[in-house]
Amino acid sequence: MKHIYQRIRDDIEARIMSGEWPPGHRVPFEHELMAEYGCSRMTVNKVLSTLAANGLILRRRRAGSVVAEPSTERAVLEIQDFALEAARAGSAYRFQILRRAIEPIDSAAAQRTGQPAGTEMLSITTLHLMNDVPEAFEQRLIHLDTVPEAAEEPFDDLPPGTWLLRRVPWTDAEHIVRAVSADSALAKRLHIETGAACLVLERRTWQAGSFVTEARIAYPGDRHHLVGRFSPVGQGAVA
Repeated sequence: MKHIYQRIRDDIEARIMSGEWPPGHRVPFEHELMAEYGCSRMTVNKVLSTLAANGLILRRRRAGSVVAEPSTERAVLEIQDFALEAARAGSAYRFQILRRAIEPIDSAAAQRTGQPAGTEMLSITTLHLMNDVPEAFEQRLIHLDTVPEAAEEPFDDLPPGTWLLRRVPWTDAEHIVRAVSADSALAKRLHIETGAACLVLERRTWQAGSFVTEARIAYPGDRHHLVGRFSPVGQGAVA
């Protein structure tokens, strides 16, 4: 049987992500969840604490918990899952694979990824849309030596980033954020004016020292901002 903690968490997440419990909806009080699931207060408290830490609910002393409003902030130090974000926000998500090819990387990509020039990787260009509005334009490289099954994956149901998150555990990541002005090609993809400000997130991940993927994702600058949370060195952070 599924552990009671995971069962309660899955049930509440499903209700939030399906829209059954919209933002502001009151989450059952601890004693109500204890009675419903026949479990201890400690278990219920652990579930609610986890949901609060993940931004799905807001806990208020004496007033109980409510479903949180979707956040427009994008966490720099988290690996983004567009499909999950859309579900949390109650948005209709879809993606388009604009280009897909297995090809050797050039010297610039070799320098970024640390792999020899000429290494064959899967190159995928994806457009992410929320409510049919372009949300992000993504260019991705997947190292087939580390993820060989990607060569045959059609990505019919899941975008490449989500597929990788669910299949390949990563151990190290690097993020670089840049501000750019959209050229005509990018402006056309994102339905913005040429020269409009964009945020570009470059992300590379590794698994136990083996390169996994590089994603370069461009967002319309007037609809997004990026935030990261840090701790001082010596308090659990890595310099």
